[in-house]
Amino acid sequence: MSGDPYSARGNRDRSITRDGARGTPLPEADGRTEAVAPGQPYLIGEAMTGGYGKGADILHGCTISVDPGEIAVIVGPNGAGKSTAMKAIFGMLSLREGRVLLDGQDITGLSPQERVVQGMGFVPQTHNIFTSMTVEENLEMGAFIRRDDISVTMAQIYELFPILKDKRRQAAGELSGGQRQQVAVGRALMTKPKVLMLDEPTAGVSPIVMDELFDRIIEVARTGITILMVEQNARQALEIADKGYVLVQGGNAHTGTGRELLADPQVRRSFLGG
Repeated sequence: MSGDPYSARGNRDRSITRDGARGTPLPEADGRTEAVAPGQPYLIGEAMTGGYGKGADILHGCTISVDPGEIAVIVGPNGAGKSTAMKAIFGMLSLREGRVLLDGQDITGLSPQERVVQGMGFVPQTHNIFTSMTVEENLEMGAFIRRDDISVTMAQIYELFPILKDKRRQAAGELSGGQRQQVAVGRALMTKPKVLMLDEPTAGVSPIVMDELFDRIIEVARTGITILMVEQNARQALEIADKGYVLVQGGNAHTGTGRELLADPQVRRSFLGG
């Protein structure tokens, strides 16, 4: 294996690399990402300024964008506005300035539910599963906007997360933290999103589980689904990122590829522990 385990991940080849021909890839982006004008991001929160309710602004001219099929990661110190930026892009708070574009369309005025219909999937950091429901019932709830047969997607989720198939009749609240996160990601994928947004998906899990979750995120990106992720494990997240954003006090402090940010002495010293 090379020194960089993610160097050949091929997240633009629109198919999941598996052993032989085993399994069915996750649903692709149904061609929507192909419609993006050359050089234009598929998703962008542009010059976002805002906060919660009538409180002080948390974001100050923050811009986050993701190109089709990319993994973009937002990192930074506690209180930097990382999760707030994610929630702003998903419509969970009103912007005082700025806008959000998806596939070239201005969706700033849409509710989170309407954004899901437009192709956005969001996995919050906490309270992201129905603990009293079984694993399978959670996945079925994720398909609430669909009117087609969900069985194929369900089978694809079970192949991506085999442990969920084994525990599909078990209450989700009885699972480990890492398994719950798999349920949450699987539930979001049941909507067949064009963009998957993950707020600190590895929070509170062991390093081994973190590596496994990152591997699954890479597999999802290989299908052409665009990934935007807030992550506390900055170094590991930047290792798999096509693009990285370092936020400080609600604004853009550093932007670059994952490799560029990992190599930047100031980023390493200030945010990555040297």
